[in-house]
Amino acid sequence: MNQGYKAITGSVSRLISELGKLPGIGPRSAQRLAYYLLRANEEDVYNLANAITAIKTGTRLCSICYNIADEEKCPVCTSKTRENSIICVVEQPQDILALEHVGIFKGVYHVLHGAISPSEGVGTDNIRIKELVDRVEQGNISELIIATNPTTEGETTALYLYRLISPMGIHVTRLARGLPFGTEIEYADDVTLSRALEGRQDF
Repeated sequence: MNQGYKAITGSVSRLISELGKLPGIGPRSAQRLAYYLLRANEEDVYNLANAITAIKTGTRLCSICYNIADEEKCPVCTSKTRENSIICVVEQPQDILALEHVGIFKGVYHVLHGAISPSEGVGTDNIRIKELVDRVEQGNISELIIATNPTTEGETTALYLYRLISPMGIHVTRLARGLPFGTEIEYADDVTLSRALEGRQDF
């Protein structure tokens, strides 16, 4: 344990340790957050704790697209204004947030919850590919937009999906190459994502 932790109480030390496990939070940031929470009023702290707990106890995967949902279906799948014949395939739920922020896509989504990565033991059966095929086989799909990340794993997944879906007579497109290789969709800016969506290309 860091020598500095000997000067603080066990509960604060534990909070710093837990906060430090979050992505992007280093030791100093964890300390600042811990002491901010220590000074915050009781209601704000309990609200935060309840919100964190609710993520694990009150959410589920949408029964249609596998986005995060509070009910059986997510807000996109229950919307009456979305174009259900166009499916945009993404790797993770946070990718939907990035694409929705752009505000130009009016179709629906399908979340794979990962990408094919043999080196990490992730195969086609470990992500939601079968569920995607089932949706396509139900009919009424005019276009499948593959919006996997422009990484080696994302490209491998995109190629596999193209070879799997295109023989079914579905128009398969890919986001335009405005996204630099190695960039994850959730971190791309709005302008880049807008151009990638609007300029999507045949696979």
